[in-house]
Amino acid sequence: MTAATEQKESTKSGDTTGRVVRVTGPVVDVEFPRGSVPELFNALHAEIDYKDLAKTLTLEVAQHLGDNLVRCISLQPTDGLVRGVDVTDTGASISVPVGDGVKGHVFNALGDCLDDPGYGKDFEKWSIHRKPPAFDELEPRTEMLETGLKVVDLLTPYVRGGKIALFGGAGVGKTVLIQEMINRIARNFGGTSVFAGVGERTREGNDLWVELADANVLKDTALVFGQMDEPPGTRMRVALSALTMAEYFRDEQQQDVLLFIDNIFRFTQAGSEVSTLLGRMPSAVGYQPTLADEMGELQERITSTRGRSITSMQAVYVPADDYTDPAPATTFAHLDATTELSRTVFSKGIFPAVDPLASSSTILDPSVVGDEHYRVAQEVIRILQRYKDLQDIIAILGIDELAEEDKQLVQRARRIERFLSQNMMAAEQFTGQPGSTVPLKETIEAFDKLSKGDFDHLPEQAFFLIGGLEDLQKKAESLGAKMEDGGGDGAPTGDSSKSDSDGDKDSKDSKDSKADKDSDADKGE
Repeated sequence: MTAATEQKESTKSGDTTGRVVRVTGPVVDVEFPRGSVPELFNALHAEIDYKDLAKTLTLEVAQHLGDNLVRCISLQPTDGLVRGVDVTDTGASISVPVGDGVKGHVFNALGDCLDDPGYGKDFEKWSIHRKPPAFDELEPRTEMLETGLKVVDLLTPYVRGGKIALFGGAGVGKTVLIQEMINRIARNFGGTSVFAGVGERTREGNDLWVELADANVLKDTALVFGQMDEPPGTRMRVALSALTMAEYFRDEQQQDVLLFIDNIFRFTQAGSEVSTLLGRMPSAVGYQPTLADEMGELQERITSTRGRSITSMQAVYVPADDYTDPAPATTFAHLDATTELSRTVFSKGIFPAVDPLASSSTILDPSVVGDEHYRVAQEVIRILQRYKDLQDIIAILGIDELAEEDKQLVQRARRIERFLSQNMMAAEQFTGQPGSTVPLKETIEAFDKLSKGDFDHLPEQAFFLIGGLEDLQKKAESLGAKMEDGGGDGAPTGDSSKSDSDGDKDSKDSKDSKADKDSDADKGE
């Protein structure tokens, strides 16, 4: 659909120049001649030539105030902008370059190339404000996207062509996990990836650029950045700019596209800032009254159409770990899979710090993933849920007061918790351990054996930060245990699992007790 590239002619070509009448931070009021008021979302250009400062400022029309006045949001710092400066209506909304030429380069929200100034000026351009695909063009998918991460593939399988979110508070590993997904999926994907850096740190953008180049996937990736030091107008539009590039690959080149957004909360936050600057009455918790509408306009464009798809992975910051906050709560409604990163899991040193009981996926269903996968996943969830229910009793009375069956379940759950951890490619430089990829079939087999008690005789430490069964065997042997000594469901807690706990009792009792108390204390978070 190339209609979005057409430039609208002004109704009065000689009267498209206005003048600035008011500047309040990023908010600029412009007066135009009668009958030449620009439309909403039109891009305006103001030429600044103040002392040694010369630049072209881009404004976006946000409100019509009446009396030929429009209120605009600046997408660049307004330093040097004064009253009386001439402003030109471009007659069209902000547009960004699209096509194969954008791969391997970094752009800002306006479509300007940051790594090679001037690059892409002659490319085909699409408006960033576009309608979502019509209902009869949609093609829902239920195909699983395998990542090689055990906790994700088993308990929260991702949908190819779906919307996936990584939720978490500050510092629990959202950006690292997004980078991990880029490493794992983009390398094996074979298609095009688009990354939107929305209101995050400039350092992280530079690190990502270097990592993509080292991984040899930069040539198939377009990056669009609007960092946290930029005006709210830029941070609000950068996600739309990246999405527009992704839509071109989907609609014109019939490609399956990966779209990474870090962080979708900053998109909402920027919208809140803009809403306040425009004088709108705030809604719940100070957010903009149009929060659901703005989120819907973005999310509804991220979808699968006939024969092609956009698979989106979005990091979502959760303010103060409060999942009832309107920003993350509004995002939930649009998602196919949610991966929740927990501070409690993080404090145990389990990475990725995914909370298996709080995460979910719409395709964790026997009709999609198969009976075996579904059965094993539900059994793992049952064991972990029972372990969580018993933690209060353990903290008050101690594990010795539990029934033998519950003691066995607790030991099994602790092994499952540790086996859900995994070495990650994005953390190789910090851990010194190579990242591991585990095929889905092996993941299901390993957790099936683990939940049945085949590995009850192995020490807990053997399951920590490893990949599949081969890694488990190597680590178990290094700790003096053998894989083939499993007892199964009928094995009592005594001989095998108890010998493990008794053998390490002196050194581990205080540690285990502290971990149990810590996890109980953290339950309320």
